[in-house]
Amino acid sequence: MSFLIALGALVFLMIAAYRGYSVILFAPIAAMGAVLLTDPSAVAPVFTGVFMDKMVGFLKLYFPVFVLGAIFGKLIELSGFSRAIVAAAIGVFGPERAIVSIVLVAALLTYGGVSLFVVVFAVYPFAADMFRQGDIPKRLIPATIALGAFTLTMDALPGTPQIQNIIPTTFFKTDTWAAPVLGTIGALFILTLGLWYLEWRRRVALAAGEGYGADHTNEPVIASDDARVHPAIALLPLLVVGITNKALTLWIPQSYGSSYEAALTPGGKPVTADVGAVAAIWAVEGALLLGILSVLVLAWTTIRAQFAEGTKPAIAGALLASMNTASEYGFGAVIAALPGFLVIADALKAIPDPLINEAITVTTLAGITGSASGGMSIALAAMADQFIAAASAANIPLEVFHRVAAMASGGMDTLPHNGAVITLLAVTGLTHRQSYKDIFAITCIKTLAVFFVIGVYYATGLV
Repeated sequence: MSFLIALGALVFLMIAAYRGYSVILFAPIAAMGAVLLTDPSAVAPVFTGVFMDKMVGFLKLYFPVFVLGAIFGKLIELSGFSRAIVAAAIGVFGPERAIVSIVLVAALLTYGGVSLFVVVFAVYPFAADMFRQGDIPKRLIPATIALGAFTLTMDALPGTPQIQNIIPTTFFKTDTWAAPVLGTIGALFILTLGLWYLEWRRRVALAAGEGYGADHTNEPVIASDDARVHPAIALLPLLVVGITNKALTLWIPQSYGSSYEAALTPGGKPVTADVGAVAAIWAVEGALLLGILSVLVLAWTTIRAQFAEGTKPAIAGALLASMNTASEYGFGAVIAALPGFLVIADALKAIPDPLINEAITVTTLAGITGSASGGMSIALAAMADQFIAAASAANIPLEVFHRVAAMASGGMDTLPHNGAVITLLAVTGLTHRQSYKDIFAITCIKTLAVFFVIGVYYATGLV
């Protein structure tokens, strides 16, 4: 019965998310409903002591990353930099290589620190134009953008400042550059197989006489002044974020040590920080701050008139995204405290290999919640200690556990109820019936890549 209660809470939250209800509202309802069925007297103590405590703890660590990332992405959009980069890619590859062009541009923007939601809005107008010129079915655009923005640069490539690559750092005391060789191998696997799949789909459509199509909705109009910014200038802020992230990742532990204590007032209680747990977060925050400043310096005259109003929706979006994930994190902590979760944990322990155990656990919960960051947060909040013990027993570096967890979070997260998938289809004016099959194929490739990376590690020992 306890197992059914825990499972029922997970299914209830998944259905609520799929139907479009707010996770911020329904995560505590699902969690407290499970507690109510387990021990009614514990509802209030668990809500305050577990759900709210964990939710606030998540925001304490990651909220600045959400906000800075959203502002940086919005400024890249307002400045015209993202459009300049896309236009340059079109000039290099040409409309006949539309799929490769869009995948690489989306990957470049997300690896440079631009939120994947911003990338969808920025890239879609050019994707539609290139697909129209190349007479490629429009229904392939969502999968093409997903391959570039939702996969290799979200959690596979080392150093990516996306939240899915940051969350494991606080559990495993690693940094965002963890397991660089394995991450790069996984990224190349995803890119190669994903491009092959999309090109195969394009050729099948061409052989069947299917072109771009007509009577589509949400057809974009590209402004004539999109390419005024030189692409070299547009790339500078992305380089600033990447280089600064790496530099701060190296400098912060050397400068602060493993912990830091500051006495702001004589005789007062000192402020302490576990630097080892937050160094990677500080590095990304510092990199995004410098990235924002670089955009303002390079394009202030363009941004100035739109800065106040333009950043408001970005901050609102960051608030919503961070609260959604924090609520899922609190939900996971409550579920992990229930006796029913012990049944789930014991079942997962039956998987003897620790890396495969971690991969299946994380990607399963990411699929159930429809959120890469949410599913990984639930899994690591509940089982990080178990994974660390397994790593020590098997003599596996925690950097490998970091990379496997990050990549697994971006595996089955993109099921139909995933927020990014719903946004992507809405922006492109397409439906699940038209385009989800190809998005799901990319999802399967991404999930397969996790187990490919695990196999590479065991075969070669590369990290």
